[in-house]
Amino acid sequence: MLSEAAARLTGLSKADTAAVGEAMFALVGQALMEGENVKLTGFGSLQVRSRAERLGRNPRTGTEHRISPRQTVVFTPSAQLREAMTPVAPVSAGKVRKRA
Repeated sequence: MLSEAAARLTGLSKADTAAVGEAMFALVGQALMEGENVKLTGFGSLQVRSRAERLGRNPRTGTEHRISPRQTVVFTPSAQLREAMTPVAPVSAGKVRKRA
């Protein structure tokens, strides 16, 4: 759980870190509902985007139906997060030189 990990890292109580986390998520949610973009430095950004009405299809039956227009939240990871998530390329055994 995030609040437990935050409590260990900060030395604060689990209840305090949970309260701060819940307040932060409430603020992020409120900002998004108001149509604002939210930037979390070093992590990424959240943006509200409009999706147009479109025609959808039930994959089982093949019947078509209209999907109404809606607002959706899109997450874009920061460069730091993308770099951290990129796996390190393994060194192939054939290219490793042994020192004598």
